[in-house]
Amino acid sequence: MTDPAGLARLLTDAGYLPDEGVATAAYLSLALSRPLFLEGEAGVGKTSLAHALAHVVGADLLRLQCYEGIDASQALYDWDFPRQLLHLRAAESAGTAAGRADAERLEQEVYSRRFLLARPLLAALETTPAVLLVDEVDRADDEFEAFLLEVLSDYTVTVPELGTVRAEVPPVVVVTSNRTREVHDALKRRCLYHWVEHPEFDREVAIVRARVPEASASLAAQVARAVAVLRAEDLLKPPGVAETIDWTSALVALGAQRLDADTATATLGAVLKYREDQLRARRLDVQQLLTAAVLGG
Repeated sequence: MTDPAGLARLLTDAGYLPDEGVATAAYLSLALSRPLFLEGEAGVGKTSLAHALAHVVGADLLRLQCYEGIDASQALYDWDFPRQLLHLRAAESAGTAAGRADAERLEQEVYSRRFLLARPLLAALETTPAVLLVDEVDRADDEFEAFLLEVLSDYTVTVPELGTVRAEVPPVVVVTSNRTREVHDALKRRCLYHWVEHPEFDREVAIVRARVPEASASLAAQVARAVAVLRAEDLLKPPGVAETIDWTSALVALGAQRLDADTATATLGAVLKYREDQLRARRLDVQQLLTAAVLGG
């Protein structure tokens, strides 16, 4: 893996078909040991790239799913309170049976490393090699962003009871955002940035056929073209590649060899996940849309 093209081949072998831009951004992230910030609409393959990178570098994937209200303790570590309580009870017994010194020693051990539960951020610092996926960071708040920036600046964290934990080898870091809100510039400056577009038609067909090998080339092409038409509509949630794959899988499960209006309408739930979008799609000339998809394929 000496260049982006080499990485692209490895990612393809891992089941992820990157375009030149994604392959170049991922290669530079590895070569420069910089976090990779991927932004784009949901379903375009941001999370899948992290999984493929973990496969390529032979590392564990540690995923931190962000959400509203997440804080540092939920991302970093927690204490195993049930085990600590059992240990304290043992300390009380030791205080009766073996004397005060043994009881004090057992009490001090309550906050030792064996009672610490590592969450994804701490686990990524302690694991070599590792790929850390910070997924949907736009769902978290400004305070958590600032904390994340601090961790990514020097790959160290401090556990008050134990001291400083520093990564021997920095993990590969992939940060994703669906852009439900703007992420602060400070975090983006720490990372290499790449906007992930919906794939071009030929690549999307190749992705679908790789993920749903039972689908014929013509069916995959028809679905990809139909999805492209839907993306051009004013939908609450335009379908991503994940929905193209889901729709194709649904059609294959029903034994469909081609798109037709009845089957397309019956399986809209695989590609459109909002009722308003489904109603809008049903108001379209479905037969005309499918005819264009079939002729285009």
